[in-house]
Amino acid sequence: MPDQKRILILTADAGFGHRSAANAIAEALQETHGDECIYEIVNVLDDERTPRLLRDSQSDYDRIARDMPEVYKFGYDATDVNAASGLMERGLQAMLYDAMRRVLYDQQPDVIISTYPLYQAPLGAVFSLTKKFIPLVTVVTDLVTVHQIWFSTYPDLTVVPTEAVRDLAIGAKVPAEQIEVIGIPVHPRLSQETRAKAAIRAELGWDPNLATILIVGSKRSSLYVDVAHVLNHSGLPVQLIVATGGDDERYEELQKTEWHRPAHVYNFVKNMPTMMRAADCIVCKAGGLTVTESLACGLPLMLTDVIPGQETGNAEYVVNGGAGEMIDAPLQALETVCHWLLNDDALLKERSTNATKLGRPRAAYDIVDRAWALAQRGPVEKEASQILALPRLIELFTRFGVKVEE
Repeated sequence: MPDQKRILILTADAGFGHRSAANAIAEALQETHGDECIYEIVNVLDDERTPRLLRDSQSDYDRIARDMPEVYKFGYDATDVNAASGLMERGLQAMLYDAMRRVLYDQQPDVIISTYPLYQAPLGAVFSLTKKFIPLVTVVTDLVTVHQIWFSTYPDLTVVPTEAVRDLAIGAKVPAEQIEVIGIPVHPRLSQETRAKAAIRAELGWDPNLATILIVGSKRSSLYVDVAHVLNHSGLPVQLIVATGGDDERYEELQKTEWHRPAHVYNFVKNMPTMMRAADCIVCKAGGLTVTESLACGLPLMLTDVIPGQETGNAEYVVNGGAGEMIDAPLQALETVCHWLLNDDALLKERSTNATKLGRPRAAYDIVDRAWALAQRGPVEKEASQILALPRLIELFTRFGVKVEE
């Protein structure tokens, strides 16, 4: 169809959150405008023109966050200041310009949606040097503690999850009229599922009548395994659902476990929204997407393995909102479950109510609505005299030998 709009969704694979947000937006886009558009999810860091330093940063993120959290925190804090953040932006512009320009040339998008923080500055460089400004929506995927690199004046709209992040964006000189509090996008199935928990459990092959604890891990977390073992020996009337998130070693370990409580062990799953809707609470790390999906389901959280930096804010948001607890040791998880189940699950129900208040299950649809409106406008051509950043970019790229013309 000649009048179809072209939508480019940019993401990366440093953790699951950015990709999950992109997938959620794509699902909402397909549902609402599938016949009217062509869309594609692209990871620019995987492009062969991207320097290896940045390509490898995705796998390094998992390793450093898991094995050297204090090193990760130092790097996060050191670059989350104006001077360092500005240097980082200029470096990203030089390193990603070639790959980003080629992606935009190949895709010819009417609007761009970015769920990754390192792309705003390189996109701005391409816009300025080609003098073609494509509508850009940036979707921030952390709830409270947000690195300055997320914030730029290039996006037409910066979507933030909370008022706290809106204040941070304004403090970083993003015009207030270009910021909207919408939430982090979660899979549309989370808002579409209306069946009772018991019915979903029966479909999944779980006991429909037992209190259900969903325990979610990944290669960047470890405490969840010990939590599963403690709850397995608790004698509590619960069933345990454990998903190891693609961690083959821990999956094999849990497969060999002698289970004293009803248990179901999975490795990497594709139906997490359904599993969340069937659970009564969740044990997980404080990643932005997992926390957001849990809140969208009204699912109380026990948070483990909090990565210093952005995840600290996510955890504080949950605890301060009365939607869950921080867990530093396996026995704390046991204590928490016992407290939540007392008096006919009184505290568990309270935590669930609070989680529902914090959740934004329709954020993906709202983001698509804003992006679709911008796509109707499409790219805007500007004269060189209108682009304030152009002389600085030309000087920067000349200094680093970056080719700006085909």
